[in-house]
Amino acid sequence: MTKKTVLTGITTTGTPHIGNYLGAIKPAIEASRNPALNSYFFLADYHALIKCHDPERVARSTREIAATWLALGLDTDAATYYRQTDIPEITELTWILTCMTSKGLMNRAHAYKASTDANRDAGNADLDDGVTMGLFSYPILMAADILMFNADIIPVGKDQIQHIEMARDVAGRFNHTYQPLFNLPQALVDEQTQLIPGLDGRKMSKSYDNTIPLFCSRDELRKLINLITTDLRVPGEPKDPHSSTLFQLYSCFADAGEIAGMRRQFLEGIAWGEAKKQLFEFLDARLSAPRSRYNALMNDLGHVEQELHKGAEKARAKAAPLLEKVRIAAGIRPLTYQAPAVVSDARKQEKSAEELVELAARADEGRRRAILVQLRPLLDRVAGADDKPAAAAAIIAQKAAEVDSLKKKAKQKAQNELDVLNEELAVFLNT
Repeated sequence: MTKKTVLTGITTTGTPHIGNYLGAIKPAIEASRNPALNSYFFLADYHALIKCHDPERVARSTREIAATWLALGLDTDAATYYRQTDIPEITELTWILTCMTSKGLMNRAHAYKASTDANRDAGNADLDDGVTMGLFSYPILMAADILMFNADIIPVGKDQIQHIEMARDVAGRFNHTYQPLFNLPQALVDEQTQLIPGLDGRKMSKSYDNTIPLFCSRDELRKLINLITTDLRVPGEPKDPHSSTLFQLYSCFADAGEIAGMRRQFLEGIAWGEAKKQLFEFLDARLSAPRSRYNALMNDLGHVEQELHKGAEKARAKAAPLLEKVRIAAGIRPLTYQAPAVVSDARKQEKSAEELVELAARADEGRRRAILVQLRPLLDRVAGADDKPAAAAAIIAQKAAEVDSLKKKAKQKAQNELDVLNEELAVFLNT
């Protein structure tokens, strides 16, 4: 059976924290031990430049993240572990894919829309104020990261699903225009690790300044845990474990028996000070050994660099042959290039009827996905409506009126959107 390829990258703009570990690094390392998977893990240092223009921060974060994966037990013989900037094929593929990507698709990217919306809300006439081409087009770089290794499975948070859909669209367009060289990746969202609470109860994120660094010192760990927000319930008063950041963080590291024991203490009215003390001791015990390995690696960065170079060699051995096929398919060829000899068998001179049907189906699927991305706000409006059939009917009527008002190419585009809306909203329209 053909192995599936899983790929994960972490942007090098901050110190790894518990949320990074639980949400991305831990499941990735576990996946790397699965013999049915080919695992690719990388430091996304080109992505870091999109929003961070502090070179020392990027360099420091790269060192810290590189050492973190190794300290947590990543087997670099079993997995391919590399730094994005060590793979020049990725940037070349990014340009080729850029030439296949419509501006309209990038206009719909969440990060770009968030920037333009912020400018609009601030009354700024220039909606693109502060928007760099890196921010605008980085979904294409992300697509190149994925397609360069024909990854099948991309573990992501919900906010990144759109980028995987965009990678599929770009891959489908290249395959249809030139040659079917790229797999269509699938997003993998682990619902159980979607929200790792930070010190203030919100999602742990460096943007909120509420993180717990994974390998901070014992003293700093104790200090940060003591800062975790709690309510005013006194010792002896039962406490709701599921609304408590302390309990949620404990549960992320504990087994079923340990979780049951802590839940019992909450229901019996454990004091907040005691709960924080137990969480500190529990996390410190779990992180002590990898923290020691991490500190040793940070004092031996030559070894870490060597591991990244080893991974880059493995990655380029996969990337270079595929990029050569991409270049040939797109017409970037040596002057002496000759196409492979035509096979004499007439049945092999043309694609079979089944292959043609499959290619047409792939093209249709790609176009439909692109339309769905554009229609997502309308579909979300129906999903959130109290009277869904009425909302669906109103949207269909509005789109039908738009079709009637347009001509030629614009009319066909609107008709395609209407067809997809009718399919997606059929369950509400037929009730």
